[in-house]
Amino acid sequence: MAAPPLPGPLAHLAPLLGHYGYWAVGAVILVEDFGIPAPGETILLAAGVYAGAGELDIVKVALIAFAAAVVGDNIGYLIGHFGGRAFVHRWGKYVFLTPKRFAAAEDFFARHGGVIVTVARFVEGLRQANGIVAGTSGMHWRRFLAFNALGAALWVGLWTTLAYLAGSHIDAVYEDIKRYELYFLLALAALVLALVARHVVRRRHERAGPEGPGATS
Repeated sequence: MAAPPLPGPLAHLAPLLGHYGYWAVGAVILVEDFGIPAPGETILLAAGVYAGAGELDIVKVALIAFAAAVVGDNIGYLIGHFGGRAFVHRWGKYVFLTPKRFAAAEDFFARHGGVIVTVARFVEGLRQANGIVAGTSGMHWRRFLAFNALGAALWVGLWTTLAYLAGSHIDAVYEDIKRYELYFLLALAALVLALVARHVVRRRHERAGPEGPGATS
């Protein structure tokens, strides 16, 4: 069976998939996930369409995409872990990110980073910076690995399944889904703000506790 024509923005990936197949899927997703601009989500959709037409094996596409996503984010984590903190401490003061504020950010990410790591996989921009931010903020690697793997599994499962089933109609399906991305981002922002507010209130109570009205000398 001949490879199907890829719709819309997926079309330019046809030569890449045609020549390199699974290697293209793994390489593009891998480099995107540690910060290099690359069409990771787009090639995942295109590979799903090819799998639906019998040109690729959907199980192999999913497994390779999952492995590449996890490894790519972990490379980003290492970059942030070993280089990011020193960079922030040296240059952060020029954008008002003092060591004290950075320490507070590290503490917040350590408490709530799991949700952010999982959800960020679905958000353009956050997906590429996810691992670096987690590494820079000091999130424990095992915790990052678990939530990163969860997010990668959900991300790969969603887009490969939709592309496999929708075939050449995936472009329209994708546009419909992305149309609601703004609402998703607003909901995510509200969640993050709520977590920040709770964290700030808790810290104030902890600091004020010994000196509060009921404190004794």
